[in-house]
Amino acid sequence: MKQKSDMISLSVVVPVYRSADVLHELVSQVHAALAGSTYDGHFELVLVNDCSPDESWQLIERQANEHAWIRGVSLRRNFGQHNATMAGLKYARGKIVVIMDDDLQHPPTAILRLAEMIEKGFDVCYTRYKERKHATWKKLGSRFNDIVAGWVLNKPRGLYLSSFKALSRGAADAILAYDGPYAYVDGLIFKVTNSITTIDIDHQDRFAGQGNYNLKRSVSLWLKMATGSSVYPLRIATVFGFAMAATSLVLLAIIVVDRLRHPEMQPGWASTIATILMMGGLQMFFLGILGEYIGRIYIRLNNTPQYVVRETTFSDHSSAHRSTAIQHHPV
Repeated sequence: MKQKSDMISLSVVVPVYRSADVLHELVSQVHAALAGSTYDGHFELVLVNDCSPDESWQLIERQANEHAWIRGVSLRRNFGQHNATMAGLKYARGKIVVIMDDDLQHPPTAILRLAEMIEKGFDVCYTRYKERKHATWKKLGSRFNDIVAGWVLNKPRGLYLSSFKALSRGAADAILAYDGPYAYVDGLIFKVTNSITTIDIDHQDRFAGQGNYNLKRSVSLWLKMATGSSVYPLRIATVFGFAMAATSLVLLAIIVVDRLRHPEMQPGWASTIATILMMGGLQMFFLGILGEYIGRIYIRLNNTPQYVVRETTFSDHSSAHRSTAIQHHPV
């Protein structure tokens, strides 16, 4: 049975990476959650293969051939979760778009509750976990990220930046207007709307395997959030620089006065070295921040793509219909 794009009310977008052991159950649970609802026959599942090294794409192709409501998109290389999400948003046709992870820690049973909030008129609905199943270091990192996001992105107080969320079609289209290589979906959301709400959900254990976010990937995502969505770090560097300059002038005046009053006092080698090391470290830190911005500008000017699609499980010339033929896209 073919589905017309104007009949799609709900799209579920899932970036896929190393999820061959989960995909079958993911498809089954999403279908079970939506079957019999008002979206039955009017929903789609968009699976974006972020160049997964396992058999995820072969399984996506198989599922798409078996189910007309599944659309598969495969990227030419690993672009990262947020860029893969942007690809999914582009190919999603629903009036409501739900974004979720592929590990089933996000319960598909909450999809309808998310969609309900968008139906009520909100642009975005986030989820908040009643009890998180993540490792301690991830919880601490998330807390730090939450604090920084409040400063950098003007994130509403108490809002948890979960990757399980729903967007209205208007909000999704506004986000897609960004075509730069460093997509950070949450930062883009705060730039286009403040009509945001949340719901509480249960956080489940991973269905299989281990998480793909290690410390290196988490730091990279944090840098993308901090320098890709705001100039706030540069403002911090500027304010801190002025503060250090003012402090240095005050200390210089104190030292000069003290030296005039006590000419016999020997200069302190330790304090001099400590000051030099502190100032040198701060300078290198802020030069690093500046370098992040300059590097991103350079890459943007060189037209680095946000993502590149290798193939899809549907006909590209008519997005309103699904085809079993694989669509190849030239670079």
